[in-house]
Amino acid sequence: MFYEPAKGHGLPHDPFKAIVSPRPIGWISTVALNGDVNLAPYSFFNAFSTNPFLVWFSSEGAKDSATFAGETGEFVANLVGRDLAEKMSRTAVDAPRGVNEFAYAGLTPAPSRLVAPPRVAEAPAALECKVTEILRPKALDGSDSGVFVVTGEVVGVHIDDAMLTDGLFDAVKAGNVARLGYMDYSMVNETFQMRRPRWGKD
Repeated sequence: MFYEPAKGHGLPHDPFKAIVSPRPIGWISTVALNGDVNLAPYSFFNAFSTNPFLVWFSSEGAKDSATFAGETGEFVANLVGRDLAEKMSRTAVDAPRGVNEFAYAGLTPAPSRLVAPPRVAEAPAALECKVTEILRPKALDGSDSGVFVVTGEVVGVHIDDAMLTDGLFDAVKAGNVARLGYMDYSMVNETFQMRRPRWGKD
């Protein structure tokens, strides 16, 4: 089949998010200027540079995570392991501003080293980030998309020692959770290796 998004797809549910998947979940913790703490999952999240280490998350609308990150210039991206999937889902609740999602989901806020927002103590890994810019992408017609893309440089990395195997971060042990389309998720339970080819060496 082929469809133009502006004209509809004719399917029971929009397939776009299922096609662009799996998407790692950025479990973003932030603090507002008034001290309110927020924790929310974003599946429009990823790393896009290693020099410097840059990550981003995208908020459709000025939700608390993007607002607080803009106010203070800091956030933490926490990794969701399989054992935390249900608690992660609880933090997606549409609670009013001021509700502490750590407490609501039964999670432990742990102090970060270089930024103010706490990290999720139970997370297999966490990235402390400082905001470098917040982008406002436009739609094709030039109108405001209503999307806030928050970019941050990673200034500190926390890893649970139990997630290391021979000095390598083990995504299978962590059970990295990713978002698919609809209400579906996946987790890393198997990996395979391929070496990058070198020209003239095959």
